[in-house]
Amino acid sequence: MPSFMSYDDCAIWYEETGEGAPLVVLPGGPGMDLRYLGNLGGLDRRLVLADARASGRSGVPADRGTVSFVEQARDLEALRVHLGLEGFELLAHSAGCLTAQEYLAAFPGRVTRTVLVAPVGRAGREPDEAELTELRASRFAEPWYPDAAEADRLLAQGGWSSAELAALQQRILPFFWHRWTEERLAEYPDRYACKHPWLREAFYAGSADPHTLAERVARLSAAGTPVLVVAGAADGMIGTAPARAVAAAHPGSRLEVLAESGHRPWVEQPERFVALVEEFLRADRAG
Repeated sequence: MPSFMSYDDCAIWYEETGEGAPLVVLPGGPGMDLRYLGNLGGLDRRLVLADARASGRSGVPADRGTVSFVEQARDLEALRVHLGLEGFELLAHSAGCLTAQEYLAAFPGRVTRTVLVAPVGRAGREPDEAELTELRASRFAEPWYPDAAEADRLLAQGGWSSAELAALQQRILPFFWHRWTEERLAEYPDRYACKHPWLREAFYAGSADPHTLAERVARLSAAGTPVLVVAGAADGMIGTAPARAVAAAHPGSRLEVLAESGHRPWVEQPERFVALVEEFLRADRAG
């Protein structure tokens, strides 16, 4: 599988499947290996999936500051140039939606249509804690709830080692799904996990603060790219509030909240997910 050297000689790994016009795909995490995305529910098109720097099989830069989602938009532009694309369609998941939105603002006109799946926010993480509390509490009748709720409480205390933190995070995974079974654990192989304990902080270093948020959101709103935002109604990882905020930030966008999905709607409602994405992307070609 191919890789290329980005603007600072950091190797960026990407994979291509299918045929036709390219749909460039950014994974989330931050730091997750692109392979967790699978075939995105069976999207029938040419997918170009790229591992972010310091993630998956991409290289680790000498300057950790370049792992910020703001800086990672430059890797996406380098990928466009490497592939020889004048324009392209873009899909991103979770934290990858921050990089995607930054790219739309920093390189206007490059992307024809954008799909943002379970976005974490506009210019940083923006969960509504009250919504998350309500979403998680609503699962009280599930057999896994007592253990997941206890792990959630312990996580809030903080002070855990890396191994303890990983174990607690695994215990709260059921909150992220509409329908949890033990088989869902297969969606989280260790080899796809974030490899670097410093990465999360470095990635979110580009986040807006209360003093800069309005300006950053206005910059996103000016991008003018058609956007489809897809969220899961049962997403107890980030909730639906960030998706609603993201949709409001992009004039003329379309928001779809899938009733029987959590944070990975292409897994839980693949047919509905594929239909939504295909319909949205076809509209560009029909135009």
